[in-house]
Amino acid sequence: MTQNTSAPLAGIRIIDLTSAVVGPYATQVLGEYGADVIKVEERSGDVIRWICGRSPTPGMPGKFLHMNGNKRSICLDLKQEEGRQALLKLVDTAHVFLHNMRPAALARLGLDAETLRKRHSPLIHASIVGFGSKGRYAGRPAYDSILQGGTGLASLFATHGAEPRYVPYVVVDRTAGLMVANAVLAALFAHQRDGAGRTLEVPMFESFAALLLSEHMYGHTFDPPTGPLGDQRLLDANAKPVQTRDGYVCITTNTDAQVKRLFEALGRSDLANDARYATSLARIEHVSEFFSARADVVRQFSTEELMERLLEHDVPIMPCHTLDSLLQDPHLRDVGLIENDTHPTQGAIKRIKPAMSMSGFQAKLRHHAPHIGEQSTEILRELGYSPADIENLFNRGIALAHKPDPSSRPQ
Repeated sequence: MTQNTSAPLAGIRIIDLTSAVVGPYATQVLGEYGADVIKVEERSGDVIRWICGRSPTPGMPGKFLHMNGNKRSICLDLKQEEGRQALLKLVDTAHVFLHNMRPAALARLGLDAETLRKRHSPLIHASIVGFGSKGRYAGRPAYDSILQGGTGLASLFATHGAEPRYVPYVVVDRTAGLMVANAVLAALFAHQRDGAGRTLEVPMFESFAALLLSEHMYGHTFDPPTGPLGDQRLLDANAKPVQTRDGYVCITTNTDAQVKRLFEALGRSDLANDARYATSLARIEHVSEFFSARADVVRQFSTEELMERLLEHDVPIMPCHTLDSLLQDPHLRDVGLIENDTHPTQGAIKRIKPAMSMSGFQAKLRHHAPHIGEQSTEILRELGYSPADIENLFNRGIALAHKPDPSSRPQ
C-alpha cells in the first residue's frame, strides 16, 4: 500500500470491525485523509457485500466499492482463540479500534473498551451503537429504516395526510457515519496533546433525534411554547420541487431581497411588493400562500428559461435532477467528481472521488476496495507471523485469504 506522508492522518492505524454503512462510511472518510484502515471481516464478510446487487465477481457490488476504498481486509474467526489473539496483536499496533457490534457480543469476545484499554492504554475505543448505553433501549438492534421511523423522520411525510415513508437514502446511517468520523478526529487531536486514549460512544438514535429536533422543535424550544412543533417552511405541502412547463426546478429564497428578485425576474412586481411576502416574518405567517403563488408563476416558464432568468438575478435555483441526469451534470464533470477507473478484479468502474480539497494534500486512492481477506497474509506478516504460522492459520480456518478465481475475472 502506498503511504502518502503528506496526508493529515498518515501513520494513523484504524482497526475497523464495522459492517453495513455507518461504520464503513466513517472509515472511508478517515481513509481518504490517509489513515491505514484495516477492515476485519468474518468468513461471510461485510453484509453490504451481499445485499446491494450483482457484481462481476461475487461480493463486490457498487455500494461496497464506494465505501471501502483505501482499506485492507483481514479475515479472522474471532470465535477461535487464535483468531482473537491475532486481532489483539493488531489492536496493539493501532491508534483507533472502531466497531458496531452489540455490547454483549463485544464483551464475550473480550473486545470491550475496559479490556482493550487495560492492554493498550493509548487506544481510542469507538463504539457505534443504535441506542445509548444509559437508556432503556440499550442493546437493541437498529438499522437506518428503524431509526428513520423512531426519530420521527418518516412521519414528517405524513404531515398533510400522506402515509409515513422512508427517505430513499440511508440518511441516518450516513449522517451518523460523519459524526463518528468527527468524534474520532477530535479524539485523535486530543491524543496528540496528552497521549491519552479515549472511550467513545456514538448512539445513532440520539444523534439523529438531536438533529431532527434542532430543526423542528421550533416554538417548543421555549417554556411555555411560543408556537407549534415543526418548521412550517419545510413541512408545507408545497415545500417541494416546483413544476415548470417541461420539468421541475428547485428554488429557495430565504432573504427578502431574494424573494423580491425572484418575482421581478418572472415579471410579477406585484407579488414582489405584496405585504404578505415582503418580509421573512410575514412569509412565515403566509407560507402556504407564498409557495402557491410561486408555483403558479413558475409553471408558466420552461426549465431553461427559468434557469436563465433566475441565475441572472442571483436567485438560488437548480434543476431537479434524476439519478440519470445527475451523472451527466456539467458541473460534476468540470470538477471530475466521477472518474473512469479499473478495479483489479471488477474491471472498468466509475469511481467517486473525494469532493473536499485541502492545500498541501491531495486525496488519492491508495488501494481499491478489497475482497474478503485480500490482505490477510500481508497483515499477519506485519504482525510477525512466520509463513508456516500463517499457513497453519489458513489450514485450520482461523484466518482466510482471498484467492482470485481467474475464470471469474472480468475481461
